[in-house]
Amino acid sequence: MKITNYLFIILLTFNVNVYADINTEFENWKKNFKKIALANNISGKTFDKVMSNTKFLPNVIKYDRFQPEFYEDTKTYISKRTSDKKVSKGLSFYKQNSNLIKSVENKFNVEQELLLSLMGIETNFGTYVGKMDILSSLATLSFDQRRSEFFSNELLILLNLIEKQQVNYETLFGSWAGAFGFFQFMPSTMKNYAIDYDNNGSIDLKDNKDAYASAGNYLNQIGWKAGQPCFKRVNLSNDIPKKYLNVSAKKLHNKQKLKSFSKFITNIDDIENKYENLQVAIITPDKDIIPNADTLNPAFIVFDNYEIILQWNRSLRFALAVCTLKDKFKNELQ
Repeated sequence: MKITNYLFIILLTFNVNVYADINTEFENWKKNFKKIALANNISGKTFDKVMSNTKFLPNVIKYDRFQPEFYEDTKTYISKRTSDKKVSKGLSFYKQNSNLIKSVENKFNVEQELLLSLMGIETNFGTYVGKMDILSSLATLSFDQRRSEFFSNELLILLNLIEKQQVNYETLFGSWAGAFGFFQFMPSTMKNYAIDYDNNGSIDLKDNKDAYASAGNYLNQIGWKAGQPCFKRVNLSNDIPKKYLNVSAKKLHNKQKLKSFSKFITNIDDIENKYENLQVAIITPDKDIIPNADTLNPAFIVFDNYEIILQWNRSLRFALAVCTLKDKFKNELQ
């Protein structure tokens, strides 16, 4: 037998054994998690019905470790998600659903172009909502140690929604991270903000009416301010103290009124004076992500509305892409 073939067999056997061990550990984890579920008002009948077929999904772990938000430079990330093709598809969707979109805008005071942007970036206007078994995805991420507490809580919330018959567990296919529907709501978001907009007795986040209204309600409740800016691209002077630069989406620090930063912004004349008293932060999203990235380029000042988008998805690039696509739709719909 050739050495290469022999090594391949050894490697294959090793991988099979490791995978078998993980599956055994996962099944043991499920037994322990059932005790937690029962203590959180989930019946044994519901747990066994919906969790018996859940599986450890190794690809979910791979996706969790490698997300484009963390590896693509800002220009690439935004351009992919705000293309002319995306705008064209959004305008076509708008023509077919303009009455619904306008009614949601008026009821929740959230601009129609923002809702279009979010739906376009999240699911390409409902054409790609994900095919992952959400229960298995959440169980896999709960079993994994990296963010176990967060995903365990999301899984418990989803099980409670199923227990109360607010969600049909047979329809739960979505993203690898457990998000669901046209706007990719996590279970906690479903619980807190999803609404039955067409009053048919159930909430269907893969239906335009309920999905759109739920997204509008969510944005309204977490503080979106209609008519306020999101971000502005800026050029920074080399003498700006590094403490003012935000490179992480976890929590933006050192916010000040825009006029306080003006001495460090070389293109300050491009920004309207009416914003000078608004609180802003400065972000440099490529600095700690992209090898050999410039410290000060690209740079953006971001306003309160930008931080609202961060609550939707805590990624500096995601929020920039959403606001960029929003502006493109606004130009087209004027």
